[in-house]
Amino acid sequence: MTLAAHELNVTPSAVSHRIRQMEVLLGVKLFARGDFSLSPAGAAYIARVREAIAALQQLPGATPAPSAARLRVAVTPTFSRELLLPRIARFRETYPDIELMLQVTIPVHNVMAEEADIELRFGSGHFPERESMHLLGDEVCPVCSPEYLGEAGALGDFSSDEAVARARLIRSPLEPWRTWFRACGITQPEPTVGSQFNDLGLVWDAAVAGFGVALLRLRLGRAWLDSGRLVRLSPRSVPSPHDYYLCWRPGALERWECAAFVDWLPLALAVPDAA
Repeated sequence: MTLAAHELNVTPSAVSHRIRQMEVLLGVKLFARGDFSLSPAGAAYIARVREAIAALQQLPGATPAPSAARLRVAVTPTFSRELLLPRIARFRETYPDIELMLQVTIPVHNVMAEEADIELRFGSGHFPERESMHLLGDEVCPVCSPEYLGEAGALGDFSSDEAVARARLIRSPLEPWRTWFRACGITQPEPTVGSQFNDLGLVWDAAVAGFGVALLRLRLGRAWLDSGRLVRLSPRSVPSPHDYYLCWRPGALERWECAAFVDWLPLALAVPDAA
């Protein structure tokens, strides 16, 4: 608010008053009052505002220069770093006329700062008001840092109640422990205490830092194992109940750039990345 006031050469209270006037005029809340982040209505509205400003910047009578097709893709943080970005150069080479804009979405809650054309979603596959395509499944196994394993002592293959009871479990709503417990016949309930993170990369970094034992998605978290930062506690792995899906609003694939990305990504994931 202070920076906006400085940019406009007015007081912060004047900016706040203008925001209230605009919300009354439009009949919607544009900002979350706590931190002035955009509300869902505000995120949708700003996209239209930017289109209008771009139109006003065109000189009357001038022939506009050909522009690239703009494609907005919302992706989860760890998937983007580990699987998408190592392959994105191939997309740019194949489709030089597409201007790709990536934005972060929070897994499970699917919260985005702005509306996207294509969304990467993480879950069980039911997404109201969206068409979707299954993209990627994975298997999980328990892991920890070599240092924590030395501290905790022998944990076997982490398939018994006794081993689980002796370990500190790192929690995440994205990868619940009940998946492993049920597969191994472990009677312990889903843990309700201990460190918890809502990003898988943070879960595994916490395990590297010695927070305890985490469930690792073997494909998504391959770099953590290959580097030796984490070690498997069991040769066994079990399917995760959560998969990755590409989602879009009905009719979005009528735009060639949206259809191109949906066609390209599954094929790109089938090929080893550049690393």
